[in-house]
Amino acid sequence: MITKELGVDVYFAHPYHSWERSANENTNGLIREFSPKRGHFESLSVERIQIVEDNLNKYPRKRLEFHTPLEIFKQVTNQ
Repeated sequence: MITKELGVDVYFAHPYHSWERSANENTNGLIREFSPKRGHFESLSVERIQIVEDNLNKYPRKRLEFHTPLEIFKQVTNQ
């Protein structure tokens, strides 16, 4: 339904093949800079989660030609 509605192809990574999900694994690593591996996300406050989200959205990405996700979002949504 998503493929038909958006007109884009959807691909799924194989289980236990982290190299097929490099963007996801990279983002997980960035999140872990704010919450160590042994930490539990349930213990994070809403405010702390918002800080992490804001930092991730303002972090320049090579795959975005060193623009931030927030900059790209604003361009796409004309905000």
